[in-house]
Amino acid sequence: MAVKIRLLRMGKIRNPQYRIVVADSRTKRDGRAIEYIGIYQPKEHPSVIEVKSERVQYWLSVGAQPSEPVQRILEKTGDWQKFKNLPAPPPLLVAPSKQSKTEVYEAEAKAALGIAEASKPAATPKKAKAEKQAAAPEVAATRPTDTKPADPAEPDREAVAETAQDPAGAGADAS
Repeated sequence: MAVKIRLLRMGKIRNPQYRIVVADSRTKRDGRAIEYIGIYQPKEHPSVIEVKSERVQYWLSVGAQPSEPVQRILEKTGDWQKFKNLPAPPPLLVAPSKQSKTEVYEAEAKAALGIAEASKPAATPKKAKAEKQAAAPEVAATRPTDTKPADPAEPDREAVAETAQDPAGAGADAS
């Protein structure tokens, strides 16, 4: 029996997803498979490639022939080089793991609280500054405004101005 390692198409119309299968070469593309040995999802970024390396090595050793697309996939994973005793390829890109929804929610909640807490201390100095300004006039009222000691030899300028105005006003009263 001629055995092939090939892709079995699954998924939606514009979203192909493949299973890497070992099947008889005479069966249909999506027909019955002997064994499922991996998956390939080309629309993901980076493409998802998962292969059961032990089973691939077994099937290659007993004479299963990979189709061209499967051979390219096996070259990327390093299974083909392992079978042919060639140097290993560079490692595949691995997609970063997604955070669970609860972790994302908690991070957003902490960020929102952090913003609220950051705005709280910003409001506090303004209040403190306003309180200081309100207290400042009271302190200023208790302090003397004139820091120079009064000189008894100098007459008060305001008093001199009043006496100059009084004679004119006094003449009006005398008539």
